Amino acid sequence: MSAPASNPINHKIPVHEVDATKKHVHPRFTDGFYQRIRVVTMYALLVAFLVLPWLQYDGRQAIWFDVPSQHYYIFGVTLFPQDFFYLAAFFIIAAFALFMVTVYAGRVWCGYACPQTIWVHLFQHVEKWVLGERNQRIKFDKEPYSAKKIAKKSLIWMIWFVLSVITAATFVSYVSGTQTLYGSWQSLGGLPFPNWPTWVWISMFIFTFATYANAAYMREFMCTHICPYGRFQSVMFDKDTLIVSYDYNRGEPRGHRKKGTHPDDLGDCVECTMCVQVCPTGIDIRDGLQVECIQCAACIDACNDIMDKVGYPRGLIRYTTERQLVENEPSKYLRPRLFAYIFLLTALIGVVAYTLLDRVPLEMDIRRDRNQLSSLNSEGLIENSYIVKITNKTQQPHDYKLTLSATQGLDLRTRFPSLPLDAGESYEMPVSIVADPKLVQHGELPVEFNVDSQDGTYHITKSNVFTTQGQD
Repeated sequence: MSAPASNPINHKIPVHEVDATKKHVHPRFTDGFYQRIRVVTMYALLVAFLVLPWLQYDGRQAIWFDVPSQHYYIFGVTLFPQDFFYLAAFFIIAAFALFMVTVYAGRVWCGYACPQTIWVHLFQHVEKWVLGERNQRIKFDKEPYSAKKIAKKSLIWMIWFVLSVITAATFVSYVSGTQTLYGSWQSLGGLPFPNWPTWVWISMFIFTFATYANAAYMREFMCTHICPYGRFQSVMFDKDTLIVSYDYNRGEPRGHRKKGTHPDDLGDCVECTMCVQVCPTGIDIRDGLQVECIQCAACIDACNDIMDKVGYPRGLIRYTTERQLVENEPSKYLRPRLFAYIFLLTALIGVVAYTLLDRVPLEMDIRRDRNQLSSLNSEGLIENSYIVKITNKTQQPHDYKLTLSATQGLDLRTRFPSLPLDAGESYEMPVSIVADPKLVQHGELPVEFNVDSQDGTYHITKSNVFTTQGQD
């Protein structure tokens, strides 16, 4: 989004913009309407992330992506690798929801809910707790190394490491299960030591390293140089997208002034730089919309606080649209593009919900003996052999019975009269269909296999063929 032609912008590149050295951004923490919403949203999501692995449902971890056994539990639903459709549908729905929110309200995901933003905010609060406010943190960075500085840095690093380990353990517990992660210990050298499989140790290391690197070191670099979302946001924005903007016409020219005065040759911007000091990515919102802006609205709250102190109206920096700010026209919030996303989201959610509700948590696969289609057994009957795989996709044990739909002259022979399966268990059962050669026609006959739970709750049918060809 470009600035209006009537508002000249100095295009001379400042020296700090061509300096590739990473500068540590120390934002000032401010309070205000948007920051209270932001803090509540971020830490509610953080608490939910930490608590969800501990929830139990029907005697099992409620949300558990048990990759080793290829069972994925989400409360009362059990998914298997063949149910990949639901995972793909979830990501498609999430993507369209993000696109819809971006079209309407810009990068609110980045400022209010992105995990990178949440963990960086948490890690920066650790620095504030140990070192103090922004000016003290900047001064601390410039101080020469001493025993006191090393001690404070070590304390920060240790707290960051503990937070990273807790984050990693939570991530891994969604896959390994809390019982495996926290309940398997052994004595090593007289001290308790976790008895984890190798893949758990590797996962813990990867997630700990990634959390520490992203939140402690990468920080705003992840948003400005690595994350692709900020790069394609301009394609999704239009003139009616809500963005955090500086009112150039009202604020310029900037300048200092005495409290309670408003020189005629100056705009409302008092050049306090508070909007820059509170920005977590270190940008100046007065330079216009920038890819680094995550729309956290910290600059809005900081500017409104300054406007209150100097006696000027709020809203010098505010949530607005290009149509309002540049063209002085009312925004068009209800527009075809937004309705298109709503329609697509509704359709996708409806399809997924219908398939989930219509889904029978029972699966049957049938494989024929490809080496020999049929044979004559010792009784002089034509015999076809099959492998029937039955999967109990419920979260309770069930007894299942395999039957053959009524077909004249065909008889199903199974090893077991019924098949007991635990929750999520699969079993491959060899079965055969026999027929008197005098009672069946030559060629292929359609047959239907039925699997029913003994309590009558679940039923599934699958078709195959019985052939008289290939006999010895």
